[in-house]
Amino acid sequence: MARKQSLAGQQRGTIITLEHTSRILEGNLLNDPVVRSVAVYLPANYDRTNKRRYTVLYDLAGFTGAGPAHLNWKNFDENLAEQLDRLISTGKLAPLIVVFPDCFTALGGNQYINSSAIGRYADYLTRELIPFVDAEFRTHATREHRGCFGKSSGGYGAMIHAMRYPQFWGAIANHSGDAYFDFVYRAEWPRTLTHLQNFKQPRLAPGQRKAQKAQQNPGYDDGRVQRFLNAFWADRNPTQADVMTIMMLAMAASYDADKHAPNGFRLPFDLDTGELLPRRWQTWLRHDPIELVSKYKANLKTLKGIYIDCGWRDQFHIHYGSRQLSRLLHQQGIQHRYEEFDDNHSAIDYRMDVSLPYLARRLS
Repeated sequence: MARKQSLAGQQRGTIITLEHTSRILEGNLLNDPVVRSVAVYLPANYDRTNKRRYTVLYDLAGFTGAGPAHLNWKNFDENLAEQLDRLISTGKLAPLIVVFPDCFTALGGNQYINSSAIGRYADYLTRELIPFVDAEFRTHATREHRGCFGKSSGGYGAMIHAMRYPQFWGAIANHSGDAYFDFVYRAEWPRTLTHLQNFKQPRLAPGQRKAQKAQQNPGYDDGRVQRFLNAFWADRNPTQADVMTIMMLAMAASYDADKHAPNGFRLPFDLDTGELLPRRWQTWLRHDPIELVSKYKANLKTLKGIYIDCGWRDQFHIHYGSRQLSRLLHQQGIQHRYEEFDDNHSAIDYRMDVSLPYLARRLS
């Protein structure tokens, strides 16, 4: 565990929290709030300069998180505002503005893409929050001076936005972002299916049974998913199995939304037999970064910087996808920086000591 660093002698930035009402998120299927708090870090010298404009970065939180959580007090360690203060005070990072969006949902988060089952969070970020922030603060309101960064689902979001929305972002940093879905997600589905069995009706009973038939509507919920969700939302103390299950359902809602399906999305496996549904899985792979490099190579080449890193002990095996992603970028002639480090998927915010100065330099 890291030792909490002293703030003595450091110039401290200011956190401003604004409220934003989204029109894009209105009518979302999960009934998530459309009024969101947006926290913004302003560097220490912001109020002492009247005309200076700043590079701006957007922090895309990982699953079960939201941007403002990065500002919470941490025992024995820094929150992100303290980390920014230290990096700026020591000259390792140029003063900049950092925005902490709240993109949390009833499914525990989202992948920062548009989904009819969750909400249009790509549009929310690019079409609403960016102009809102640019109007409120002295940002350099161009993509050449704007970037985003994140870890896990946030890292995935940063990478996908680099591919699909380069008109808004000049550089991105992807820490342990989801990639190579066959490793990251597919191996988790057997545990998810077994946990969902607890919500099957009629309940399982021991004894002889007839040959198990495949589902009549492949990928559709037979009621157990909705019962699980109702139980999850009512439980204030979910188990690790509950959290992993809702994460996989959130991914299904992100990658295979279907307005005509129960809950608004389809599943990639038969709930009873566990058989992979190839057509459904293909809809997932269409969102896998390693499947998209060639398609979006022209967009990626316009970025001023792409930073990727991952621990080689990542418990979700994301380092394999990160290696493939870097190799594919290299093959397409896309400039980027890829690093690995001796750690896993958890508590790696210290890696922003590397990525944030990289972004600031590229966006200056």
